[in-house]
Amino acid sequence: MNLLSFRGGIHPPHSKEMTEHLPVEKALEPEIVVIPLQQHIGAPCQAIVEVGEKVKVGQKIGEAGGFVSAPVHSSVSGTVKKIEKRMIINGTGTCIVIESDGLNEVHESVVPKGDVEILDPKEILDIINEAGIVGMGGAGFPTRVKLSPPPDKKIDILILNGAECEPYLTSDHRLMLETPEDVVYGLRAVMKVLGLSKAFIAIENNKMDAVLSMKEAAKEFEGIQVVVVKTKYPQGSEKQLIYACSQREVPSGALPMDAGAVVSNVATMSAISKAIRTGMPLIERICTVTGDGIVEPKNIMIKNGTRISEIIAQAGGYKGEPGKLILGGPMMGFAQFTDDLPSTKTTSGVLVFTEEQARLPESNPCIRCGKCVDICPSFIQPFTISAYSLNGMFDMAEKNNAMDCIECGSCSFICPSKRPLLHSIRMAKREILSKRRKTK
Repeated sequence: MNLLSFRGGIHPPHSKEMTEHLPVEKALEPEIVVIPLQQHIGAPCQAIVEVGEKVKVGQKIGEAGGFVSAPVHSSVSGTVKKIEKRMIINGTGTCIVIESDGLNEVHESVVPKGDVEILDPKEILDIINEAGIVGMGGAGFPTRVKLSPPPDKKIDILILNGAECEPYLTSDHRLMLETPEDVVYGLRAVMKVLGLSKAFIAIENNKMDAVLSMKEAAKEFEGIQVVVVKTKYPQGSEKQLIYACSQREVPSGALPMDAGAVVSNVATMSAISKAIRTGMPLIERICTVTGDGIVEPKNIMIKNGTRISEIIAQAGGYKGEPGKLILGGPMMGFAQFTDDLPSTKTTSGVLVFTEEQARLPESNPCIRCGKCVDICPSFIQPFTISAYSLNGMFDMAEKNNAMDCIECGSCSFICPSKRPLLHSIRMAKREILSKRRKTK
C-alpha cells in the first residue's frame, strides 16, 4: 500500500490500546455546568442571559463577539446561578454557571433545519454559525470563518482529518467507527458550501477498521475519497496533511487557504450533521479519559461545561497520586494545575500521568546533533530559535521563522539532551505576538 506522508515527523508510542476498542459511553448528567464564553479562537462571546433566568438545552446563552467568534449554548436545562470570571483551560474567562433541573428540556429553536440536498450554501453556513461549531481537533477556530475564504482565495481541496495522530487519544477513532454516517453527511454539507465535488478523508494506517467504516459510509458518494496516510506524528497537522494528500506546500507565514485547501476535523463534521438534521448546536463531544493515572480509561460523551474532576470520577478516578493532568494529548495538550476546570468544545482528551511518568528528565547542553532539524515538519531550526528565546533575543527568533512553528513538540521528544525546545519556542511566539499587538 502506497501510504501518503510528509517530510520529518516522529514515531512516539501510540498508547491507544487502553481505549481504542472501547465504545463511547454517555456521561452522567452534571448537576452544575460552567460554560466559558470563550471556547474558540477569536473574540469571546457576550452573555445574553441573566442570573436567575431559566434556560433550556440548546438555548443560545452567549452571542458571538465578532466575525472571528462563535456563539455558545446551554448543555442542560436549569437556572443561571452566576455569571463570573473563573479559571478555564488557558487562564481565566467569563463563565455562565447553570444549575441543572435534571429535566433536559430542549429549547424551542432546536428543530431540524432541512436536508443538505435542498439547503443552499448560505443556509448551511448560517446553520453552522448559529450552532456555534468550531474546529474540534483542538484549535477551536470558528468553522464559519474557515468556510468563508476571501474571493481571491480559490479553494479546490477539502481534507477531512481523521488521522488522530496524538498518542493516547481515540475519540475520533471511535466516532468514525460508531457514527461514520454523521461524518459523511457533515462533509457533504461543507463540500456544498465550498462548491467542491471532491474531498478526502485522511486516516492513519493504524486505524484500518476506521478506514473500512468510512469507506462503507461514503461508498454512495463518488466525490468522497478515503485515503490512508502513514502513521506518523504530526500527520494530522493541517500543513502536513495538505502536503501528504496533494503535495502542495503552504508558504511560510501563510494559511491553508493560500494553498487552495481547507482542512477540518471528523468531529466537526459530525457536529455539522447534528446541527442540520436535528437542530442541536454544539453542546457535547466525545472525550478520551485515559493514562496510567486513571483507574478505568474510557471514551465518554460529555456535555460542555462539565467539570474535569467529574469526568475523571466517571472513569473510576485517579489511580494513586496523579503526577500530571493534561487536557488534550501528550504532545500538544496543555498541562493543568487543577481539575476544577470546565470542559469545552475542544476537550478531546483528559490525560493523567503517574508521578513517575511526569518526572521531567534533566536538561543538558545542546550537542548540535541536528536531530530536531531533521524531524521538524515545519523546516525550521528548533535549537537555534530556542537558544535565542532563552536569551531573550526574540527579534532574532522571529527572523529565524519562530512563527512557523506548529508547536507539535517533535523536537523536544527527539532531543537526546532533553532541551526545553517546545517550551522556549512557545515563549518566543508569545513575545513576538505581544510586540506585534503593541505595534498595531
